[in-house]
Amino acid sequence: MAHDFAAQRRETFDTFASLPKGQTLPESAVVDFLFFLEETDANWKGFEKALQGRGFTTKRDADYLIASYGPMPVTAEAIWEQEKAATELALAYDFYPDGWDLGED
Repeated sequence: MAHDFAAQRRETFDTFASLPKGQTLPESAVVDFLFFLEETDANWKGFEKALQGRGFTTKRDADYLIASYGPMPVTAEAIWEQEKAATELALAYDFYPDGWDLGED
């Protein structure tokens, strides 16, 4: 089954649209993109190298790979741009997206 990038994009934009009134976000931050492995023989090293080649830093956490980017603007558009790029790489290495959050600046 093909990955649904449109649904993934909607989720990111909906996150910003559903912020409680008055809640503010930082102008910039490191953003952590989370990916879980689907296959036990997924290519961890290949995925990490590909991400690092695109400017991400990586960290393994159990069955997850955390790809951090930034500091970057905290906007739906900026986050989606990096989320999509990282997801395209992830799918090629048998990893799947599992959201994002604001990391440490």
